[in-house]
Amino acid sequence: MSLNILVVDDSAVMRTMIIRTLKLCGLPLDAIHQAGNGRDGLAVLHEHWVDLALVDINMPVMNGERMLEEVRANPDWSDLPVVVVSTEGSTTRLEHLARLADAFVHKPFTPEQLRDTILRVTGTTHDQLLAPAAARGDRLDF
Repeated sequence: MSLNILVVDDSAVMRTMIIRTLKLCGLPLDAIHQAGNGRDGLAVLHEHWVDLALVDINMPVMNGERMLEEVRANPDWSDLPVVVVSTEGSTTRLEHLARLADAFVHKPFTPEQLRDTILRVTGTTHDQLLAPAAARGDRLDF
């Protein structure tokens, strides 16, 4: 099983770091799509099949919270696993996000935190993750 992932963050540097971390984790990846705000993230969802979205909250144009509300309201995407990757610290906002997202990863994060969260929300096991790498002779070094 290869994952099609959408990374939504207004910082190009953070998107690059998240994508690099995904690759370092040894996750079975197919396509990785990027968007700089929630509106562009929704456009990607209209155009491409996505298995998982990693979404920042504080962004211009359309923030991640509004994007998640629209994702959950759309029957085509309502079951899409979403991980919020953010520095957000407001308890009230985090409680609201907990109803919209499947998990929260606080920036800064470690590759292990991101990997374990993705495995949990996608239902992928660690053995499934390692099987393709073992077949290639790769080893994960964390």
